[in-house]
Amino acid sequence: MSDDAVIALDVGGTGMKCAVVRPDGTVHHAERHPTRADRGPQAVTAAILDIAAGLAERAGADGLTPIAAGVAVPGVVDEATGTAVWSSNVGFRDVPLRSLVAERLGLPAALGHDVRVGGLAEARLGAGRDERHVLFVAIGTGIAAAHVVDGRTFAGAHGAAGEIGHVIVRPGGPRCACGARGCLEAIASAAAIGRRYAELTGEADATAFDVAARAAAGDQPAASVWQDATEALADGLLTAQALYDAGTIVLGGGLAEAGEALLAPLRAACESRITFHRMPRLTRAALGDTAGCLGAALLALDSVADRP
Repeated sequence: MSDDAVIALDVGGTGMKCAVVRPDGTVHHAERHPTRADRGPQAVTAAILDIAAGLAERAGADGLTPIAAGVAVPGVVDEATGTAVWSSNVGFRDVPLRSLVAERLGLPAALGHDVRVGGLAEARLGAGRDERHVLFVAIGTGIAAAHVVDGRTFAGAHGAAGEIGHVIVRPGGPRCACGARGCLEAIASAAAIGRRYAELTGEADATAFDVAARAAAGDQPAASVWQDATEALADGLLTAQALYDAGTIVLGGGLAEAGEALLAPLRAACESRITFHRMPRLTRAALGDTAGCLGAALLALDSVADRP
């Protein structure tokens, strides 16, 4: 095995997952840091640069040669220019993060969208491995997807491809944070499930995972909320399937932790609705919360491989 390594950071609203990764996907060293977005975007950017530099030093001290760096961030990302255009979670607005990382480390760098890089990792290394057409769907506070074909993701003309959480599945339904009514995200995201259960029961602290467990135990309000969510999710996924014709749909994010409590009714709902489209394989993500960091590493490796 060569002594090459890449520096990878997955920046979230609350925490950063960071690693030194070998070209075969092996994690040599991993660490986590709080994002502390309350400090403002300049402080977060400075922390990203400091952590990346520290990881490069760690790699060198361990006898490895850093050859590139990859960073994943939430929000709107212009991957062509390497700019974090906007992120409500972190506060980024037009931050040229790729060039800042490259300048600090003296290495090629890549910047990607957190869900797209998570999808990249699941398609190449995780639950979609050996499948040419993969749709990765992250279901957490929101819902977003990454379309991966032959190990490559597609960002769209404006960096906003895959926003299936804003497909309207229930016209006139609950208002979404985007301003529309009846978006998939407003019904089937983890946040929406917890919120709806609280409306029915007055129990504000119950999570979507709690709702899934209580539905399985026969709690009627939980069962009603869970059924509404899985049926809405089935409608959203079938809309995505009509557009993308995926061979495998990989479900990630917090809601996927429910496992078969989600997948079994979701498969049944999809199979009862699908017409002439082929039914995709529905499966749970395999890499957990490491997918974003591994995807950032893959971006870094691709940035080197694609250089003339």
